[in-house]
Amino acid sequence: MSTDTKGAKILARTFFQQLRAAGYSPNQIIGVATELIDLVTTDLRMSAGRPPEVPAATPMPSPPVHVRPQ
Repeated sequence: MSTDTKGAKILARTFFQQLRAAGYSPNQIIGVATELIDLVTTDLRMSAGRPPEVPAATPMPSPPVHVRPQ
């Protein structure tokens, strides 16, 4: 295993342990990891001269309709 790989594993393990110690749940940590991957992907696209992908908009839920009794 190369030094770069070992360093990345140590950093990831330390980051994970710090998140768990701070009270993050496994699902929250997956969210953090996903955001990190998204940031790296955007950075790679930008450095390749391509614009970042814009995620499809999630439709907003309709506000509740209140009916007044007559």
